[in-house]
Amino acid sequence: MSLKIRLARAGAKKRPYYHIVIADSRSPRDGRFIEKVGSYNPMLPAEHEDRVRLVGERISYWLSEGAQATDRVAKFLGNAGLAEKPVYREQPKQSLPKKKAQERAAANASAAA
Repeated sequence: MSLKIRLARAGAKKRPYYHIVIADSRSPRDGRFIEKVGSYNPMLPAEHEDRVRLVGERISYWLSEGAQATDRVAKFLGNAGLAEKPVYREQPKQSLPKKKAQERAAANASAAA
């Protein structure tokens, strides 16, 4: 059983509200979960204190039991100091020049030198 700390959507249509839950990775997004350990309300301003609420003690326990946080929850945990902040690359790989363009640039640089 692979445990995940993830978001479960609640709220009304066009008014999202998320519960941060511990769930088996095989269970549906909004389905069965083991424990609710926080909430996230994206409708509140970013600096509002109730935008992200976490139960730090329980999250620390589940992380020690081997639960893996999803990307968005890992960002929340990093900001709260409960886990290391995830490392994101500065430039996406997609925006790098393709192989042929890199070869042409290298050839032009060597010809100019």
